[in-house]
Amino acid sequence: MRNALERFLMIDKRNAWLAFALLSIILLALPFAIDGLFGRGWVRVLDFALLYIMLALGLNIVVGYAGLLDLGYVAFFAVGAYCYALLGSPQFGIHLPFWIVLPLGALLACFFGVLLGAPTLRLRGDYLAIVTLGFGEIIRIFLNNLNAPINITNGPQGISIIDSIHVGGFSLGRAQEIFGIAFPAVHLHYYLFLIFTLLVIFVSLRLQDSRIGRAWAAIREDEIAASAMGINTRNIKLLAFAMGATFGGLAGGLFAGFQGFISPESFGLTESIMILCMVVLGGMGNIGGVVFGGILLVVIPELTRHLAGTAQQALLGKTVIDPESLRMLMFGLALILIMLWRPAGLWPSSQRRRELTASAPPSV
Repeated sequence: MRNALERFLMIDKRNAWLAFALLSIILLALPFAIDGLFGRGWVRVLDFALLYIMLALGLNIVVGYAGLLDLGYVAFFAVGAYCYALLGSPQFGIHLPFWIVLPLGALLACFFGVLLGAPTLRLRGDYLAIVTLGFGEIIRIFLNNLNAPINITNGPQGISIIDSIHVGGFSLGRAQEIFGIAFPAVHLHYYLFLIFTLLVIFVSLRLQDSRIGRAWAAIREDEIAASAMGINTRNIKLLAFAMGATFGGLAGGLFAGFQGFISPESFGLTESIMILCMVVLGGMGNIGGVVFGGILLVVIPELTRHLAGTAQQALLGKTVIDPESLRMLMFGLALILIMLWRPAGLWPSSQRRRELTASAPPSV
């Protein structure tokens, strides 16, 4: 774990244990600090940030490691969420335990990842993006229309009354008292999501420096040269789709158990674009950058949503522009400025930084 932390934070061995202890204290105390300073609603935002970090890390395997542009990644998120909802709600009258439903959703998403990757092995760039975009929309449309003639997904009305997550004999859907300390539901979900996020980070770090990770990097740089060197590009690319989809299905199951309600509207193209922005703006191929991008792109829209209305009331005495529209405008401007200022991302990998520096035209 210490070696993984060294690579994640890019620090030396002498400071690894100190950083690990300090980071552990901060992460454990963070929900209580945010609750006391900003309110419990921001702890819920933090929970969603952890879910999106898991999604971004999964997409980073496909886009950052293997160099395969995927615009339909939210489909795996939807598969995991609906698997949890269908097997843990009154929709079918099935109420399987959390520790069974969650792995099943991840495995089903993995199967769909292979299903998507198999017919796209010869595609790259724009063509691959179009095919994956179509796949994501097909999944959403199916979920939206599988309510007739047999009602499976309940169509656009979605699935409600989903079973809350149960861990260790108690429910995370309501407040619990542990060792004399009261933990609200959003705090309990935070700690569960944090455990899964750290697990996904650990797996990503191990994959990055493994033989498979080096094969992904070779395919990303030059697929023909990688094939000539003996790399089975077909299996390696399928493995990238499968691993990325597994993380997406895992996050989807946690999302369904956390929300208690899901509908096809939660899995549109906008979500795929947002997850891709987290990877690209944070630092494609760099796990630390992807985590930072996930936090930033969840917090900034919520922050601008709250400040947009307040600022207009303070300056103009009334709300002139709808805060939601102003939020998207400010969010778009922020994305443009970041890409102009940091084209490699806010926290790029060293290799990505060298590539952009080497390809930049000389200054006159």
